[in-house]
Amino acid sequence: MSQLLSIHDFPLPHTLRDSAVLVPVFRDAAGEVQVVMVRRTAFGVHGGQLAFPGGKPEPADADLRATALREAFEEVHLPPAHVQVLAALPTVPVPSGYRISPFLGRIERPARWQWQAREVDEVLEIPLRHLADELNHVEETWELSGWPGPRRVPFYRVGADYPLWGASYRIIQPLIPRLLAGEWQV
Repeated sequence: MSQLLSIHDFPLPHTLRDSAVLVPVFRDAAGEVQVVMVRRTAFGVHGGQLAFPGGKPEPADADLRATALREAFEEVHLPPAHVQVLAALPTVPVPSGYRISPFLGRIERPARWQWQAREVDEVLEIPLRHLADELNHVEETWELSGWPGPRRVPFYRVGADYPLWGASYRIIQPLIPRLLAGEWQV
């Protein structure tokens, strides 16, 4: 019998490097809250996975909030002037050696999404109600290279082919009920 995947299954490095992501949200024309994510290109440890736009700080970044805004501009051409940061969310440590600082931001959606093709394969607008639907919140047994045996992995099913899992899952999962409850004006 497999165990539920836990961050404790993987040793975290003693020193974690900072990174930051923007969790962009907006209301569409019908009034539905949409969560914006990217699907990473195939390269790297997180290749092909769903993620929030973000990355490592650069010396010119004033703080991690600035990092999240800069990275969102670089990856999906979302101008910082079109983002109102609503909250700094709890940090998420990941086994790859990063401590992710997520920032929730209400955005002015661009007329057409553009993205940096080297890092991003596509931009997804995911209805919050889709993520809140228990039918799309599932667990499966996965066994991947480097894992300590088979583990039950919780994730959200997005479309037919995309599992939203890992660090992105750990960021969005506690945020869903807070957004549904109207904690922030989106």
